[in-house]
Amino acid sequence: MTDPRPYIEIVDEAGSTNTLLAARAASLPHGAVIAARAQTHGRGQRGNSWEAAPGCNLTFSQLLRPASIRPAESFILSMIVSLAIAETLQEFLPAGEVAIKWPNDIYVGDSKICGILIENSFCGSDFQHSVVGIGININQEAFLSDAPNPISLYQLTGRRYQLDEMLNLFARNILIRFDSYEQSPDPAQLSAQYHARLWRRSGKYDWMDHVAGERVHAAIESVALSGHLTLGTCPPRTYAFKEISPL
Repeated sequence: MTDPRPYIEIVDEAGSTNTLLAARAASLPHGAVIAARAQTHGRGQRGNSWEAAPGCNLTFSQLLRPASIRPAESFILSMIVSLAIAETLQEFLPAGEVAIKWPNDIYVGDSKICGILIENSFCGSDFQHSVVGIGININQEAFLSDAPNPISLYQLTGRRYQLDEMLNLFARNILIRFDSYEQSPDPAQLSAQYHARLWRRSGKYDWMDHVAGERVHAAIESVALSGHLTLGTCPPRTYAFKEISPL
């Protein structure tokens, strides 16, 4: 496979790079990236905002065009992207474990360094494209919002990083992982790699079951290709996104 060089466009400011990229998706090539040096209305999962000091972090969206992935298994995209980001961050943090908090937040220890928001577009029963929004905390020294546990690469290493170089690295590695899967789809191998990177993948922890309205003390049993999380209760309980959260 040739080394991809994704098209990258950087704007000084955007409300949301996902919105900007989605509006131009039809005219941009697979793998294209739009990044913003300042993002004023960045969106996260559950409708949360994403705090990013201007000029300090990576806020970008990447266009992917799935061909081998079925809409019913669209969580495969989440696995691919979160693994690519976690593996890239791990290169800078050899002494710390970079993990994926289900479904696709990236954690170092118990702190969040990256958030991902994937918005899919379908044409009938087929994928049209996916817009992958990513926020990675790189050079921010302090966080002012009420988010409970943000952390940056600078806070972890004491080093500052060249943002354009980091953007190229992450965009390239995401595209390499995605294109590699498209050429040789192996859901079982991908799932095993995702499970090996899961935050709290071993041991029992407290969870809030928002469906039953009760606390659950259990270990993660599995995450399906649909994205559903199963806890090893007796009997096992399976949850969709937003139906369960760690305590």
